[in-house]
Amino acid sequence: MKRVALLGIVAILVLIVSGCGPTAHIEKAGNVDFGNYQTFAWAQKNERGSKTGIAEQRIKDAVSAELARTQGWKEVKRNPDVVLSYDVLVERGTKVASEPVYSWGGFRTFYNPYARRFYRVYYPQRFVGYDNYNVPTREGTITITMVDARSDKTILQGWATDELNERRITSREADRIVNAIFKKWREEKG
Repeated sequence: MKRVALLGIVAILVLIVSGCGPTAHIEKAGNVDFGNYQTFAWAQKNERGSKTGIAEQRIKDAVSAELARTQGWKEVKRNPDVVLSYDVLVERGTKVASEPVYSWGGFRTFYNPYARRFYRVYYPQRFVGYDNYNVPTREGTITITMVDARSDKTILQGWATDELNERRITSREADRIVNAIFKKWREEKG
């Protein structure tokens, strides 16, 4: 009996944690057979003096690992079937938080002049509503774009947004966002 209760609690926790992840979106070009692609390469960024940060390298590593594991694609330096690029956007946002509000509760004292006595009357707290307020947040969005190298047409674009704990996207947050994008792609492939 204890084992069944423990499994039930674990299942509920898994559902709660899985519902807290980033929501991903996928846009695919029509009539694209991803089985025809076997190799990929990363597009070169044209920014002068740009340095690849740890999180940005982690994005590339996570995408490359997902493509190798789920699609069997290999990263090559010359003549790829697909060219990949990514964009990272960190922006400020707000989320609405709320707290319950209750009326005053406690005792009030009244004087009854006819009986010449004081009475204490208890008034319980009652739920009045919610006090809503805005909380500043930071949101990070990663967009992954796949372009057919031969036709130079976009074949897939996926993006996901997640709330960040820091000013920049950390490696752990990058992994979560990239995994959400590829999970959505696998779900849509059926």
